[in-house]
Amino acid sequence: MPMIDVYAAAGTFPDTQGLARDLAQAVMAVEQVPDIPMFRKNTAAFVHELPASSISNVDGEGNYVRVQVLTNAGALDRDKQLALVRKLTELVSAAASDPGLTERTWVLLTEAPEGGWGLWGHAHTNAELVAAARSELTKLAEGS
Repeated sequence: MPMIDVYAAAGTFPDTQGLARDLAQAVMAVEQVPDIPMFRKNTAAFVHELPASSISNVDGEGNYVRVQVLTNAGALDRDKQLALVRKLTELVSAAASDPGLTERTWVLLTEAPEGGWGLWGHAHTNAELVAAARSELTKLAEGS
């Protein structure tokens, strides 16, 4: 149930909501979590449009994008990390219609500490999140 934050100069993406949706879907797919409401409703992306003058590297160039993905601890093994960075970079570049943006997109993968994933007003441990997902899967199976 990651949170995804994208930071870019205003106007980089003509369809910010489409990009946010595509990023959220990609993260769910790479994580390989069940396609259940618990994950669909709580995997979200936020596109932050900044003034162009607020982004710069050492040389004064500001045509960069930063994507930060926050997951619960241990959600991404090494293969998933590699796949996620590649996929999110591709989506950002495509959304901006700028193939060169693949060279100027930074993707940061961050893990919340055990017990530091707040959802439904509770700071969940990984075990509690797994139990909640299993409970929802059971309810869905019984309701079918």
